[in-house]
Amino acid sequence: MSKKLQNIKAVQQMLDGSHKFQTKKTTGFSDAKLVAQQNERHDIGDVWEETDTNGQIFIIEQRDGFRIRKTKNSEIFDKLRTELNAFPNCRKETCTCAGTHPIDKKMQVIHGMCFDCVLEMEHELKKAGTFNEYEHNKVRENALAWLADAERDVAMLKQTYTQAAKFVTNSEGEIETWAAKMSPEEFEETVQAQFNIFKENFLKRLNGETNENN
Repeated sequence: MSKKLQNIKAVQQMLDGSHKFQTKKTTGFSDAKLVAQQNERHDIGDVWEETDTNGQIFIIEQRDGFRIRKTKNSEIFDKLRTELNAFPNCRKETCTCAGTHPIDKKMQVIHGMCFDCVLEMEHELKKAGTFNEYEHNKVRENALAWLADAERDVAMLKQTYTQAAKFVTNSEGEIETWAAKMSPEEFEETVQAQFNIFKENFLKRLNGETNENN
C-alpha cells in the first residue's frame, strides 16, 4: 500500500474512532493486577507496597474509607522530616511528649529535648549537685555562639562598606557605580578596632577576669 493510501486510511480510522492511538489503553497497572489490588481488603492503618508495570514503587496506607498513595521516595523524605523534627536527647523509654507546644520547640533548639525532659534532666542534676556547673557551661556556650554571630555581622559590614556597588539604572541596562564608603584600612581602624576591644572585654567578663577599663 502506498504511503498516500496509508495516510488516507489513518485519517478515516481517526474519523470513525478506530485508530490504534485512540483505542490503545494506557495504564500503569495491568488490568488483572489493578482489579486484584482494588478488591484486596485491608484494615485501617495497614501499610503496604505496590509496584506498577514501570517498576515504580508506591506506599499505600489504608485510612477510614479511603487510601493514601505515595511514592517510595516521598516515604523516605517523610521519614527524614520526622527525624529532623525529633527530640534526639529525650529519653525514648519514658518520654511521651508530642512535641507540638511552642515551649517544646524552644527547648528542642537549646537542648534537643522537650520541656518535660529538660525539667527532669535539670532535677537530676540538682540532686547530683552538678546543676550549677551545667548552668554555667550552658550560659558560656550561648554567649560564645552570640559572639560568633556578631563576628559574622562585622565581616558582612566590612564587605558592604569597603566594596563598590553597581546598580542598573534604566531599561537600557546602564550601570551606575557607587564608590565604597570607606577603604579597608579605614574600616580596620574604626569599626574593626572597636569590635576587637569589645570582644576582648566580653571574653574577660565571660571568663571572670577583672577589666580595669570598666
